[in-house]
Amino acid sequence: MTKAICLQHVPFEGPGAFATALAKRGVSLEYSLVPKEGLPHDTSDLLIVMGGPMSVNDSDQWIAEEVAFIRSALLAGKPVIGVCLGSQFMAKALGVTVRPGKALEIGMTPVRLTEWHGEIFDLPKDCVPLAGSDIAPLQAFRYGDRAYGLLFHLEMDEDGIDSLCRECASDLMKARLVAQQVKATALPRMPQLHEMADRLIGHLLSPTR
Repeated sequence: MTKAICLQHVPFEGPGAFATALAKRGVSLEYSLVPKEGLPHDTSDLLIVMGGPMSVNDSDQWIAEEVAFIRSALLAGKPVIGVCLGSQFMAKALGVTVRPGKALEIGMTPVRLTEWHGEIFDLPKDCVPLAGSDIAPLQAFRYGDRAYGLLFHLEMDEDGIDSLCRECASDLMKARLVAQQVKATALPRMPQLHEMADRLIGHLLSPTR
């Protein structure tokens, strides 16, 4: 049976629509809350690395271990999706410096999907740029054919927005936003985002050419 592994960094940032897309395809999904539980033994058939309020530049030992774990998956050509902090892990694993952005980017931007992040990075070597914004020139990149780093959140569902707004209320205050604003602009676009999340999962699980 095909199996995916999701690395979480906080309980309130889960795989959302990615989990739905995997279940639809009969793929089992295992979770590891890395700061508390450590890393799994291997990356399985698909590795999903989720977000979190911490920084990949923090000095915690588990962060260094996760960077090495993700680097091994990328260099082995394994299918990988990194979301927000997860994409920053991917960038650092590929040798790029992750640094603070010039502003928090929360909610929906005019064209670049659902976002919630404070740190950005340049394009890693041997990667293809896929999206950008004024605040974060590089919003998405591809490494090889099977690994995608996304600063934005294709997978976010209504429960996920509620959780982020509740758990990261200080970020909303810094951005001068309220939860109702974020939900009002995001919810109408959820079907489109989830369709894209489903297509990405389908692509990564398809046989290699």
